[in-house]
Amino acid sequence: MTNTASTESKLPEAPGAALEPTKPAGGVKDVRSPKPGKARKPADRPNVVGGALGWIWLGIIILPIYYIVITSFRTSEDLRANNQLIPSSEPTIAPFIRVIENDFFQFFLNSVVVTLSTVAAVLAVSLMAAYYITRATTFGGNRLFQLILLGIAIPVQATIIPVYYLIRELGLYDTLWALILPQIAFAIPLSVLIIVNFVRDIPNELFESMRVDGAGEWKILWSLVLPMAKPALMTVGIYQALQVWNGFLFPLVLTQSREVRVIPLSLWEYQGQFGIDVPATLAAVVLSAVPLLIAYILGRRYIVAGLTAGFSK
Repeated sequence: MTNTASTESKLPEAPGAALEPTKPAGGVKDVRSPKPGKARKPADRPNVVGGALGWIWLGIIILPIYYIVITSFRTSEDLRANNQLIPSSEPTIAPFIRVIENDFFQFFLNSVVVTLSTVAAVLAVSLMAAYYITRATTFGGNRLFQLILLGIAIPVQATIIPVYYLIRELGLYDTLWALILPQIAFAIPLSVLIIVNFVRDIPNELFESMRVDGAGEWKILWSLVLPMAKPALMTVGIYQALQVWNGFLFPLVLTQSREVRVIPLSLWEYQGQFGIDVPATLAAVVLSAVPLLIAYILGRRYIVAGLTAGFSK
């Protein structure tokens, strides 16, 4: 029996037997690289429909911007006489000159003061609140977070009458404080939500190591949380600056005099009794968008990271 078994084991294999793939044990599929010329998987195919829809959406966004820019370099007569989607053959900066001569820099300065003051206060308060909520060991941290998030469900339009009455009673009507304080209050809930989800991603070992070194809460907040939460702070700062800069409801209701007028409300300056100076209005829009464009260019790297931090958990 032994000789027979050894003889059979020495028999030459049939031609082509070595080319047959060996089936793995346990019914596991044999993973091999695809043969040349084999069709690609559906996941590797380009998404033509998605790409086409993306280009369409890009065109929808760019068309109004294109119209605003080219119209701001026209005269009112040229706007009425020619095709409005074709750039003027004789561009002019006369609309920008009219805007600048119409106290634009005063309105611009008011908007800068309101925006910077509001954003600075929102970032400071939201960062401290987020640090307390994420590191508090008591029941009050979760309760505070739930209470702050209630502010997201309250629309600004529903509270404009109580806010107006409160501002009048405080003696702040027709001042820049009337624009700063309410916008701080309405900006805090969403800002805390974004920063909390980012601070939660900071490893607990970093907090423990700083406490071992003798650092207090303020030292940890300034030296650890503030640098680590920079993307979230940039995201909140740019978003809230955009909201405050373009805000129209609070300036309309809470201010009256020309000295405290901000840019969105100043666009009424170019509306007459029988018409509106469209080129001058759009020139003011172009000038007012420059600071926000610069802020976005400087902080665009942090926007996605700040918005998506913590939401994958």
